[in-house]
Amino acid sequence: MRLAELSRRSGVATATIKYYLREGLLPPGRQVNTTTAEYDEEHLRRLRLVRAMIQVGGLPVATVREVLGHVDDDSLGRSMRLGAALWALPQVQEPDEEDEYVRAAQQEVAALLDRLGWQNAKLLATVSPAYRSLVVAVAAFRRLGYEWGFELLASYAQLMHEVARLDLDFVETHPSEAEKVETAVLGAVLTEPMLQALRRLAQEEESTRRYGFE
Repeated sequence: MRLAELSRRSGVATATIKYYLREGLLPPGRQVNTTTAEYDEEHLRRLRLVRAMIQVGGLPVATVREVLGHVDDDSLGRSMRLGAALWALPQVQEPDEEDEYVRAAQQEVAALLDRLGWQNAKLLATVSPAYRSLVVAVAAFRRLGYEWGFELLASYAQLMHEVARLDLDFVETHPSEAEKVETAVLGAVLTEPMLQALRRLAQEEESTRRYGFE
């Protein structure tokens, strides 16, 4: 397809597509002559992913370029490719290792991973942004005087493991490695807000079931 058709099918203006091409967010099309290139379904899929990350996810172009670099790095195995792409997304600030609440949270999270048998997650703890995010969140609860309790945290983790299985089952329905990683990235950008919304709707439903509309 030519640029005009790519624009029409994607709903993205030709000027924006040209900008994405210049920034390296889209691979170049196949040159037909000195002024014309052709694009295919992979360009259309990638363009939709880029648009979702920028428009819906609010990611800067530099971050999108870094994420896509990992998506396209076929020298990595699937786990590392997925991890590198997801870790390039915006993350929480680094926890303060000198903070007593952070140290207590680290111990609690380490015990949680042992309890769950998540030894791979424990091995990745030193580099995983998700691990650091959990430590920061648990430390914040402790600092504010709230105690979730170990059993409650473990119950939530087990539910999230089921969500992860669903996530990867869906990822594996896509044929190519690049599509699998793209789908995982899109899930991080779009599915997490969707899951948050579903959780809040479920809370509203359960609240009214228990307490009525008063």
